[in-house]
Amino acid sequence: MSGAGKGGLPGLAPPKPIPLKDRASLIFVERAQLDVLDGAFVAVNSDGTRTQIPVGGLAGIMLEPGARISHAAVSLAARVGTLITWVGEAGVRLYSAGQPGGARADRLLWQASLALNDEARLRVVREMYRRRFKEEPPARRSVDQLRGIEGARVREGYALLAAQYGVSWKRRAYDRKDWDGSDIPNRCLSAATACLHGLSEAAVLAAGYAPAVGFLHSGKPLSFVYDVADIFKMETVVPEAFRIAGKAERGRLDMTPDRAVRLACRDRFRKEKLLERIILTIEQVLSAGGLPRPEPPPEAVPVAFEDETFGDPGHR
Repeated sequence: MSGAGKGGLPGLAPPKPIPLKDRASLIFVERAQLDVLDGAFVAVNSDGTRTQIPVGGLAGIMLEPGARISHAAVSLAARVGTLITWVGEAGVRLYSAGQPGGARADRLLWQASLALNDEARLRVVREMYRRRFKEEPPARRSVDQLRGIEGARVREGYALLAAQYGVSWKRRAYDRKDWDGSDIPNRCLSAATACLHGLSEAAVLAAGYAPAVGFLHSGKPLSFVYDVADIFKMETVVPEAFRIAGKAERGRLDMTPDRAVRLACRDRFRKEKLLERIILTIEQVLSAGGLPRPEPPPEAVPVAFEDETFGDPGHR
């Protein structure tokens, strides 16, 4: 057997990340142990059976209650640029996340400069509105005013989709501490939104941006993730949530609603190549801010050793 390549596993060539836009979206893992056995990333079930997971071909892995992961598995996921997140039941709470990105600072500095410039930030928010609703935002509106307009439009969209799929709909409300206490439509919406947030966070991190530096949202660890996800929310996961909720209310599901929603979202992501669209959209939305990417200061010290670069800009 040959020796380990530089930074690789014994007997294997160093892993080279697949560009994020070419990957599958997300998988959820519960009640299993993730490990690296015989050079493969596997999920080991309680009866000892193994299921191989093509970790390098995924944008992210969401670990639900009952899942465990070894140091070797976390290390391999980080090297191939796959996001690992620890979430609550059905993904409605995020406890922690690995970070496959962070290899470059130019995008991070650009994002921060846009967020700190009031005029540039408003231009970015207006572009987000334009892409989300497929129309020009009202003129001479502040960020707060645009936020209020968006909220009203979303509530109207929920009502229309509920009527379309025959769902008994009151309002968007759920208790994060009492998952089973929510009604079926709200549980479906929560599960669908969690899937989209996971995919958006994987794109944000792997592309080298900061999840916390938002434009429309602020003050949360995932503010920018919410900004990005909201651009696609009403055209992708929300219709799937109401469609599944309608089937559940009529007794036409052979699985739990939240599982049905996750599978529907996975198929929708793959069909529409949503991951690729998200990465491209982030770049286009930030470009609407009209600020150039900051150049390194003249007194900056160059790197002592050149590292090999491969994969997306955000990969280590």
